[in-house]
Amino acid sequence: MLDPYAQMRGTARVRDQSLFLPLTLPNELELQARWFAGEFGNKFVSTTGQQVEVIQFGTWNRESGPDFRHAVVRLGENPPAEGSIEIELLDRSWETHGHAANQAFEDTVLHVFVEKSDREFFTRTRSNRNVPQVQIEPSVLPQAFTTNVPLARPGRCQAPLKHLPEEAVRSILHGASQFRLRKKASALRAKIQIHGRDEALFQEIAGALGYKQNKLAFTVLAQRLPLGELRKSSADIEALLFGVAGFLDSPDLGAFKGVVRSYLRDLWDRWWPHREGTQRLILPSKTWHITSTRPANHPQRRLAVLALIAQTWPALMRAVNNGTGSSARKHLKELTHSFWDTHYTITADPMSKRIALLGESRVSEILANVLYPFWTCLGADVWPEYSKLTATLSNRRLETGATRLFGDDPRRDDLLRTVANQQGLLQIYEDFCLQDNSDCARCPFPEQMQKWH
Repeated sequence: MLDPYAQMRGTARVRDQSLFLPLTLPNELELQARWFAGEFGNKFVSTTGQQVEVIQFGTWNRESGPDFRHAVVRLGENPPAEGSIEIELLDRSWETHGHAANQAFEDTVLHVFVEKSDREFFTRTRSNRNVPQVQIEPSVLPQAFTTNVPLARPGRCQAPLKHLPEEAVRSILHGASQFRLRKKASALRAKIQIHGRDEALFQEIAGALGYKQNKLAFTVLAQRLPLGELRKSSADIEALLFGVAGFLDSPDLGAFKGVVRSYLRDLWDRWWPHREGTQRLILPSKTWHITSTRPANHPQRRLAVLALIAQTWPALMRAVNNGTGSSARKHLKELTHSFWDTHYTITADPMSKRIALLGESRVSEILANVLYPFWTCLGADVWPEYSKLTATLSNRRLETGATRLFGDDPRRDDLLRTVANQQGLLQIYEDFCLQDNSDCARCPFPEQMQKWH
């Protein structure tokens, strides 16, 4: 099934619960929802008199940064430009909210607002680029707004997909999934050639532990403290990781008591001899994203898991060399720590009961994104086992892709119950939806998939 999807992808490349209150003047969230629903239209005149056409409204951004990502906007006769859209009640909110100095807003292509200031105001990015502004008028809206707007708009491909037999839809997803698996295997093979098998796997597992918000930080940490160097000081692995991560920046233990103080004291005693020699490697505090992280996913807790993985590396490799997901899963799920089994962070109060260091969803992610690609790059046929791996979580990009491809198709949830099908959907979304600047009008995927065999 790989070849048909690779051929489709190669020949068809083109250019990735809200509450709504019925207010007379919409609050910012409702304003964004109504904009996304198209109630204001898609053609406007900017504050400088330039014609503005929103070709693609993009996808809801549920994280920090602009309200909508991957939007496509045409200014006058210029070619369409992809970027973000920010929507606010006041034009000056761009400045007062600090967007002008925030790198996350650098790719903004349109600033939408309701009320104009009493003086002329220009929207500038951090690089001093001017962002076109459009003023909208809420009085043109219907009084009530009771529909929950999806994360993205259903695409043109939902109609032909809905009429394809389920077997054909699964075949398309499987083809894209196999392509994605081999693509990851190829990337991992290249990393192994550069760093060696163990170091490459250690870096990949570290990145998977960081999840999306802290993937970069964990990867950099694994690069700055290679597995081979860590295991030379096996008793100090945990202290080295926490120290270079920047989580041991204060030696004052007076504020802590009991097991927390004992644990910190042990870390400090082991970290202190290494501190001077690794000072230049310590990550800045801004590297970590902590505020919006679930307690069980706190990077300090995940860092303790990485330390355990490094400490038990020979046992993990025996499980990995067994070539089956069950052996690796068993090793990862049985990781235990006397402190972190009952703590979310270094300084948090202990939990009333033990919680697994690695839950089922994170273990499945490591298997899907690291170990199955690793076995694939070694030439193993993992597809029969991989295709049955049950999906245990979702994410914003997956939900967006599902909405674009399946809309309200009642088969949607059942089709995405496996990791393989989810990975296939993500590959299609990245290859087609995120490369399309025409809001589906010129995307070849709807026609291509009807030729699938």
